[in-house]
Amino acid sequence: MIGIPADATLTTPQEAPSAPSSATDAAAPSSATDDVAAVLVLADGTVLRGLACGARGSVCGEVVFNTGMTGYQEVLTDPSYSGQLITFTYPELGNTGVNGEDLEADHAHARGCIVRQLAPRPSNWRCEETLDHWLSRQGVVGIRGVDTRALVRHLREGGAMNGAIASDGTDPAVLLRQVLATPAMDGLNLAARVSTKEPYTWGHTCAARFDTRLQPRPDRPYRVVAIDFGIKRAILERLVAHGCEVTVLPADSSLDQVLALQPEGVFLSNGPGDPAAVGEGIALARDLLQQPQLPVFGICLGHQILGLALGGRSFKLGYGHRGLNHPCGSPGSVEITSQNHGFALEAASLPAERVRITHHNLNDHTVAALALRSQPVFGIQYHPEASPGPHDADHHFARFTALMAERR
Repeated sequence: MIGIPADATLTTPQEAPSAPSSATDAAAPSSATDDVAAVLVLADGTVLRGLACGARGSVCGEVVFNTGMTGYQEVLTDPSYSGQLITFTYPELGNTGVNGEDLEADHAHARGCIVRQLAPRPSNWRCEETLDHWLSRQGVVGIRGVDTRALVRHLREGGAMNGAIASDGTDPAVLLRQVLATPAMDGLNLAARVSTKEPYTWGHTCAARFDTRLQPRPDRPYRVVAIDFGIKRAILERLVAHGCEVTVLPADSSLDQVLALQPEGVFLSNGPGDPAAVGEGIALARDLLQQPQLPVFGICLGHQILGLALGGRSFKLGYGHRGLNHPCGSPGSVEITSQNHGFALEAASLPAERVRITHHNLNDHTVAALALRSQPVFGIQYHPEASPGPHDADHHFARFTALMAERR
């Protein structure tokens, strides 16, 4: 069993007499000043007790952890975290509050938030509201007062697993039955859930006043079609900063719909869930690879979809890569990267005569980037737009635009 602080307990609940529904999503607004009890139940029977934060209610999802010291607002709104309960290892969250400019989507995509301590008084000139109030408005159920680092050690040993957070008095035994009835992440096509339903264009950036990097501007913007498997706004903004005008299409778009827009390049976005379950995306990527001169760039889930379209296989990592300090390297070069994924490509499954693995994760040697040997196609497992390093990996956007410039 894992170590716990004085204000939490760890028990194994008795089995409930009957199975309830898979998850309860009812949530009501709350205040961090309320000392309302909350509980976290894991699929292996572990129970952690703490205090409520965010919305009141109960919710089930995959319990994962993020090791970043900053960026909680971006993490909670990243569509790649759809269906997950996020454990933050940094001991205090909410110090800088929440603002309207740093959102990666219109609303939170994480289902739950697990923290050691929630800052009651944020201090930042950009702060518009407290994290707790924002979580309440977004319907994100949270628990605070938990020994998050001990919880992370437990997840590292047992792997990411489903769990439930409840602040509505639901009995832990009942929660355990709900958790065991919740589908595992394997086989889930969550990209279809978070993708845009209608096409839209993106040709502006709200981050320019905070970003002093100068980028070469083409005489006319590069026409890029982005397939939305769960795209982040920061990616759209970096594409625009590098001279692109982006049309975003739904995850189930066809090759004809893409080519009708006469793109100079196609971008395959990040997103949640099991890449092998995104059948329509894999089929589209396979069709795009039949356009030999068309530049294609994939990030995270998009990178995995490219690998699957090339005949490769994916697998679920034990506890995933989620943080801001993952070193990834190519011969003679190392990049400090931001990562958020629970699946990876099997290196041996990629056709070596067609694919070159250009980067490895230097922590576990998993595939971090690939490129085709004879086509302008590449993918990276990490997130250059998140600016770790802070700009170690931004050159991948420049590489994409350079490929489009050569095609012109």
